[in-house]
Parts: sequence; C-alpha cells; structure tokens
Amino acid sequence: MTSHPRDTPQFYLTAPSPCPYLPGQEERKVFTHLVGRRARDLNEILTQGGFRRSQTIAYRPACESCRACISVRVVVEDFVPTGSQKRILARSSDLIGTSEANRPASDQYALFRRYLDARHGDGGMVDMTVLDYAMMIEDSHVDTHLVSYRCRGADTAIHGRGVGDPVAFCLTDVLADGLSMVYSFYDPDETHRSPGTFMILDHIRRAKALGLPYLYLGYWVDGSRKMDYKARFLPQERLMAQGWVRVE
Repeated sequence: MTSHPRDTPQFYLTAPSPCPYLPGQEERKVFTHLVGRRARDLNEILTQGGFRRSQTIAYRPACESCRACISVRVVVEDFVPTGSQKRILARSSDLIGTSEANRPASDQYALFRRYLDARHGDGGMVDMTVLDYAMMIEDSHVDTHLVSYRCRGADTAIHGRGVGDPVAFCLTDVLADGLSMVYSFYDPDETHRSPGTFMILDHIRRAKALGLPYLYLGYWVDGSRKMDYKARFLPQERLMAQGWVRVE
C-alpha cells in the first residue's frame, strides 16, 4: 500500500531563541505538522515520545547544550492528593467542569486576555488577537475539547453544567492512554482557589473516570520556578534517555 505524502511526517528544526524558562540559555525545537488522515495517530505516538501539541504543530525541545525540559505524566491510578491538594479541591468544590466542543467564544477570549495581562504580561502570547485565540482553540486535527469551569447552580445536578461567568478553561486532548492538558487559563481574581492546581486535580479525576492511565502535563523544567508545580503530582513518570521512569 502506497502512503500518501501527507501521511509521512517531515520534521524541522527552529532557529535558536532565548529560553523562556532558564536565564542565559537558548532553546531550539524540533517540530512537525499534525495534518492529514494520520494526524490523530501521529499525535498519540509523538505525545508518548515527549512531544507537545500547539494547534496543528507537534514539537519538543531540541537544545544543544541543555536537557532541563523533561516530559512528565501523572500515574492516575496510583495518585493520592496531598493534604494541601485536598484543601484546594475543597476550596473549589463549588466549581464544576463541563466538556464542550473546541469552539471559541467571546467569554473565553475575554478571560484569556485578563489572564495573560495579569499573569504573563511579558510572555510570548501577550500579543495574541482574537483570531489567534480562535485558531489556538479550534485549529486541530485530533480528538480535543474544552473543559469550562463555572460555579454550581440549582440545576447543575440535572443538566451537569455550571452557571454564571467562567472561572477557568482548559483545552484538553484525548489520547488512547490518557488526557493531555494542552493549555489552561483562569480568572486572575480567583487565585485564592489555586485554579491551575485545581484543574490538574480535576483532570486526574477525569482520566481515572475514563479508565485512562495517564495525565500528560507537558514539560517540567529542572531549575525553573515556573514549572516546579508539575513535580508535586506524584507518582509520575518522566521521560528520560532510557524511557519513561517512575518517580514516587
């Protein structure tokens, strides 16, 4: 059987640029396009090999002198929340997450802008327009959806949905062996809830309910305070030179 040209991935290497996580370092990435009939299968294989997805691109670090970026995934079945994580769950027990189609909406973008301006004002995404946001959410050839978080209402038990303004959103891929949190953002006025941690804990519960063994969190960067939080979800597996290694 002859393969279609679009079914054969081509890999490319970016030019060096300043590392956003470690001062004084440069980053390079290897990437390929997730398009065509095999996009979903390719995304599965590459995610298990340490790649991340952004729209129709799969990428991973390919830095010449640094190996600090390590792909991590939580072992869902064996995960037990810590005392502080239990308190975060209790603090946001009034929130409910609802899976929705990955379609952009005005309330999403408004929250996204507030989040960027408050939390990442000097980051690479701060100049994203509403069109850029729409492409980030809906430009996908793989199995993905949005999880929206809103407060529970009187009819939540019946309809399974929250009410009122959104508190947080997470763009999530569904893989054969787990969920992958592609990008999440939240109301900066709700930081007392620790919404980033809450969404991870909620996604661990979601993966377990679906019978999926892993939750992919992207890259833990050794030495970066921004990424320290990913090491708190144990047990987890980290992708090392010898393969996925369990860390208790």
